[in-house]
Amino acid sequence: MFSELAAFAGGVLFGTAGVKALGSKEAKKAYAHTAALGLRIKDSVMETVTCVKENANDILAEAKEINEKRAAEAEQEIIEDTACAKA
Repeated sequence: MFSELAAFAGGVLFGTAGVKALGSKEAKKAYAHTAALGLRIKDSVMETVTCVKENANDILAEAKEINEKRAAEAEQEIIEDTACAKA
């Protein structure tokens, strides 16, 4: 019974000290620096994502052009083959 009471009292004391430590000016300053770091990392990641998206869009546009050119060439060959067969 005594050990349980001592453990409870120790937990309350530790919890109270922890709350005070977390609310201190030094802790708040550390939290602000950590949050600022997180925001800088987020900005850096977003710049990278934007660059990757732009490159992917360029590749997609070029691929569409290639396919359109091939389709036009294939259609021209069909037209030429049909003209030769009728002659």
